[in-house]
Formats: sequence, structure tokens, C-alpha cells
Amino acid sequence: MNKVLSKVWLAPTVAKIEIEAPLTARKRLAGQFVILRVTETGERIPITIAGSDPERGSITLVVQQVGATTRDLCALEPGDFVRDLAGPLGKPTHIDKWGRVVCVAGGVGAAVVLPIAEAIHKAGNDLDVILGARSEDLIVLEDELRAVCSRFWLTTDDGSRGEHGLVTMPLERLLKEGNVKQVIAAGPVPMMQAVCEVTRGYEVPTQVSLNPVMVDGTGMCGGCRVSVGGKTYYACVDGPEFDGHGVDFAELRARLAMYRPQEGTVGARHCEKKMDPIT
Repeated sequence: MNKVLSKVWLAPTVAKIEIEAPLTARKRLAGQFVILRVTETGERIPITIAGSDPERGSITLVVQQVGATTRDLCALEPGDFVRDLAGPLGKPTHIDKWGRVVCVAGGVGAAVVLPIAEAIHKAGNDLDVILGARSEDLIVLEDELRAVCSRFWLTTDDGSRGEHGLVTMPLERLLKEGNVKQVIAAGPVPMMQAVCEVTRGYEVPTQVSLNPVMVDGTGMCGGCRVSVGGKTYYACVDGPEFDGHGVDFAELRARLAMYRPQEGTVGARHCEKKMDPIT
């Protein structure tokens, strides 16, 4: 079992949770994730490692309440335990000295982008970061992202903070300036698709993180199959990052919709009972 060391609410439905996991903390690299179960009878879910402290022996997860298991996880308090945790899993992000790089984060995709942005910055690249959210109250990890980039851009769908509009607006301006060598995007699938549609016209290589499609996380269930460049891959073991210009986004959206009826049923049942945390 893994002990919860701290929890901070970043937004009304988003919590930053620090969990004791010394081996994972020492080994993890940018882009990797863990698989965890909150309770013995709970489902196993993949969550990106947003940060780690090897000396403290802990990893940091940023969790949005979207289903029964993530609500259970966010309900834990310091001193509680998750039943089990495995990781780091997935291929680490390929980091190079590209030159000028743009990272685009949508919503809690900021937790995926943050460790990648830190590694890109450490490698000596000139980094721009674009962070988007639906509204001001859903902006997360802004200060952390600002700290690792040369220029920072903030957008909200409703205009409550930053630029009124989508992340593709500042992205296109940056691409028009020229000399962008790499774009990395993480967030909702429609956002990542929109980013790829913009960068395709400028022929700028674009990596997208397909964490949203993962289920089992170890390549056994096949639920995370994705088509990239006409070939089939598994997001959990072959990714989670892929060439965005090769991703079949229509197939990806269809796969994400497969389990929505079951998720709705489980969520309704979850609301009828209160989870007892492991102690």
C-alpha cells in the first residue's frame, strides 16, 4: 500500500496528491505514468506522474474528478492509503536540443506537460508554453509552467482570464513568427486534434499525449489501441506520446466513447454509497 502524504485542491474538481512511492520516484522520467487502485475491489487507472521527490520518496499526481475511481482518489486525505501502485510505466518523452519548442496544455493536460516542459527547459531549449482552460477557476499549475519557459500564454474559453479563446490562437501566432522546431500537446482529444490541424500547415513536428485513451496500462486489454500512420499501436506500451499528424483522431474519439454507458452506471452507484478509505 502507498501512503498519501499531502493533498491540495488546485481547482473545484482537481487535486494535487503526493503519494509515497520511493522506487517510482527514483526511476520516473518525463512522460511516464503509474497504474493504481484506490481500494481492493476498485478499478486500475493510469495517471501521469506530474512530479517526484526522490529524497522524500514521493510522486505527485494531479487528479481530476471525472469518474468513480478518481472521486475515490480525491477523497483520500493525508494518512490514508491507496491499495497498490505500479510504475513508472510507458515510454519516457524523447527530449532533444531542438531549439525553439512550444508546449500546449489544455485543462489537466497541464500535469502531463509540466514534467515534459521541465525536461525541455533543462535540455537548453527556448520554450514557449500555452495553457488553456474553460474558465479561470479551472486553471491549474500556472505558476509551475511559467517558471520553466521563456514566454507564457494563457487562454480561457469564456474570457474570464487571459486571452479569450482557444489555445490554437496564440499557437498560430507563434508558428507565424517562424523557427518553431517542435510542438508538444496534452489535454482533451479535440484540443490536441485542433493543435495538429494548425501545425500541419506549418510542417512543424507535433507530439500528442494519448493518456486519455488508456485503460489497463500494460498492453493486456487492448482498450488503448490507436492508429498512427496507418499502423496499430497501444498507447500504454508504445506511447503515450505519438506523432500527432499521423493519429486517426476519428477512431480515437470513437474508442473513448465506448465505455460511457458503463461509466455513467458506475458513477450513479458510486453516489449512493460513501467509500471507506484504506487505513
